[in-house]
Amino acid sequence: MTTASGRISVVLLEGRPLVREGLQALLEREPDIEVTGEASRLDQAMELEAEPDVIVSELVLKEIRGAAIIGSLRRRFERSAILVLTMVTEPTEVEAAFAAGANGYSVKDAAARDVVEAIRKVHRGEEYVEPSLGAALARRTERQGGDAGGELTVREQEVLRLLALGHTNAEIAARMRVSLRTAEAQRARLLQKLGMHTRAELVQCALERGLLRSPD
Repeated sequence: MTTASGRISVVLLEGRPLVREGLQALLEREPDIEVTGEASRLDQAMELEAEPDVIVSELVLKEIRGAAIIGSLRRRFERSAILVLTMVTEPTEVEAAFAAGANGYSVKDAAARDVVEAIRKVHRGEEYVEPSLGAALARRTERQGGDAGGELTVREQEVLRLLALGHTNAEIAARMRVSLRTAEAQRARLLQKLGMHTRAELVQCALERGLLRSPD
C-alpha cells in the first residue's frame, strides 16, 4: 500500500522501543518513505489491517525468533517486501530467512544510508544482502562445492521440482501461495546456489535428489 503521497509505506517490527523510535526518526527524514505502522510483537504486526510496501523486521523477538517470524509475515502480507534488520549474522540464519520469504537482509550496525537504500531496493523488487553477509554466504556456498548447492531447504526443493517440471514464476507463486516477486527471488537464489542455468540441468538435479519420478 503506497501512501496517498506516493511514498513507500513501511511497517517496523522491532521489540526494542529505542531502536524502533530511532528507525522511525531515520526513515521519516526521507522524502520518499513513510512509517505507517509499528509493532513490538509478531501478533501485533499480524493484526495490522493495511498491507505496507515494506516490512522491516527484527529476527529475534521475545516470543519467537528466526525464520518463523518471516514465514508468518509472508503468509499474512503476501504482497509486502520483507527486509530483515537484525544483529544475527550466521549464514544459516540468513539462508533460512530468505527461504521463508525475506526479500532483503541487513544488520543494525550498517550505515543509515545503507538501510534506507535496502528498503528502496526491496520495494523495487530487488534482493538485498548486506555486503559482508553476502561475502560470507558466497564462501559457504564455495565450501559446499561439489554437491550442487549442498543441502536444500524444503521450500527450495519444491521450487526446484516445479522449475524442473517447467512451471513459470507466476505458476510457482500460485502453487506456493507467495507473491510473484517472492517466487522470482526464490528462483534466482536457487539458480545461484545450484550454479545452474538450463532446464535440462534442473531436471537432472531434481532427478538425482529424488524430486521427480520421471522427466517431465
